[in-house]
Amino acid sequence: MRRSLNSRWYFLFVFPLFFIFTTVVLVPFCLGIGYSFVTWDGLPLNPKTITGINNYISLINDERFLSSAIHTLKFTLLTIITINILALIFALFVTGNINTRVRNAARTMLFMPYLIGGLILGYIWKFILGDAFKSIGETTGLTSVFFNWLLDPDFAVLAMVVVTTWQMAGYVMIIYITGIQTIPEEVIEAAEVDGAGFWIKLFKIKFPLIMQSFTVCLFLTMSNCFKIFDVNLSLTGGGPYNSSEMFALNIYNEIFSLNNYGYGQAKALFFFIAVACFTLAQVVFTKKREVEMQ
Repeated sequence: MRRSLNSRWYFLFVFPLFFIFTTVVLVPFCLGIGYSFVTWDGLPLNPKTITGINNYISLINDERFLSSAIHTLKFTLLTIITINILALIFALFVTGNINTRVRNAARTMLFMPYLIGGLILGYIWKFILGDAFKSIGETTGLTSVFFNWLLDPDFAVLAMVVVTTWQMAGYVMIIYITGIQTIPEEVIEAAEVDGAGFWIKLFKIKFPLIMQSFTVCLFLTMSNCFKIFDVNLSLTGGGPYNSSEMFALNIYNEIFSLNNYGYGQAKALFFFIAVACFTLAQVVFTKKREVEMQ
């Protein structure tokens, strides 16, 4: 009787979350799979024409979509590297032998950019990398560095890398801090007694012992970079000449600008599978490294 009563309480607390997840995630996902096999402009009164796998075949010849895929891969690779390196440097700094007040202030200041919404962040940096950089370049004469990055196809993606790194490095830093703080002090002290220097302790002791943090951080940064949308929309809008249009923005434009709802859903499903494959491969690889380093 008591077990039955507990089960009812468990169900009562789980049901709201399960209901929201089903209605917001599962049902739209299943409907999207069905819509990917039709041609439809998204208007309820207009007819849907079944086209089978033609939407998926069209992806092969869609140069704009393939271009956005290349841009997304470049952006993701660069941003994963910059975010994790910078976050790790921050984590090592704030866990070092520094004043407690300085440590707490540094953690707060480095984490704060993550609290700013992506759209707002994009508009702030749009002014900095656009008008502000242009004015600095004209004043100092350093026009080869300070110019409107957002109007240059070669620098638009780099601008997104800078902004996304600035936003996420502090958040990823917290995860690395947690991993570093779990390292037993006895291990570090024993290494110091044996004469291990900073780099030996870093690569031979700390990195292997925080491999779980690497797994989590790489997963978060990879998935977030692949799915980047708000910063892409507000910072560059995909321009100039679609040179910075990422996966998510391309799908958004296909559905809401070009009214190709069925084709856009096919792109979205392909996008989901691609992100799932990349992140799963990363988790499997880093989990294997965790076992090897234990």
